[in-house]
Amino acid sequence: MPNIDRNSEGVFIIAATPFDEKGALDLASTDRMVDFYLESGVSGMTILGIMGEAPKMAPDEAERFARHVLDRVAGRVPVIVGVSAAGLNNMERLAKTVMGAGAGGVMVAPQPGLVTEAKVQGYMAAVAATLGDDIPICFQDYPQTTGVQVSVETILWIARNLPQVVMLKHEDWPGLTKLSRVREETGVGEVPRLSILTGNSALFLPQEMQRGADGAMTGFAYPEMLVQVVARHKAGDVDGAEDLFDAYLPMVRYEQQLGLGLAIRKEVLRRRGVLASAKVRAPGPALTPRDHEEISRLMTRLEKRLAELS
Repeated sequence: MPNIDRNSEGVFIIAATPFDEKGALDLASTDRMVDFYLESGVSGMTILGIMGEAPKMAPDEAERFARHVLDRVAGRVPVIVGVSAAGLNNMERLAKTVMGAGAGGVMVAPQPGLVTEAKVQGYMAAVAATLGDDIPICFQDYPQTTGVQVSVETILWIARNLPQVVMLKHEDWPGLTKLSRVREETGVGEVPRLSILTGNSALFLPQEMQRGADGAMTGFAYPEMLVQVVARHKAGDVDGAEDLFDAYLPMVRYEQQLGLGLAIRKEVLRRRGVLASAKVRAPGPALTPRDHEEISRLMTRLEKRLAELS
């Protein structure tokens, strides 16, 4: 089974968690979703992240879902599993379970309330010691959700002192200058290289690629766009990558709405035949009839624009 490492690149799609209309896990849709992502050309997948509604799932339910996805992927691409938890014992149990089932690494975000650099460093050192040397870690820097501000200096400290941390999921905002610094100041001297994948619903993907990102880790409902933009950029077609991105930008922007984005994303995946239901577990947003009309219009305009480009 492939593991993530310091040179991992491409698109690691953040997977939704499919539920039926009653809110139960929908494993048939899960299979379709995994196949859909793989057919789109993704380099990896990330499950049980914030978008995956992990906090709304019971521990045994999350484990069942993870095992099902890992079985379906069957080692074709690395799968990162979000294991952030309030207690390190729970984190350790889930991490070791999913790695034993074939995961390629785990993702950890700093816990809310870590208000100093020393506390962030101490927490990640404790995480690394708890999980052990054999589990690759992706460090998620997402202050808009965690409330934890992480400096470039702390990221460099983590890269230098915690060899298990091989990847940074960069989601700070504004964050382009931060991204540039991390790229320029890792992989030099005594600071090892970090794989850098970016989130924020891909809103800044072309600029992030130009700043040195290795790819994207987000869950946009058109993963083929993410794959093609990253591939074009790596092939040196920077303008072509940005032109393609621009065609999808209205949908990217619409999906970025805080508090509503996941419902939109699931609805688009439903309309694309991936999910049987767009159900978001409570407490969660519900789309209005006007929302549905806007999604229809945006999807129609996107199809028209892609036809023009082709």
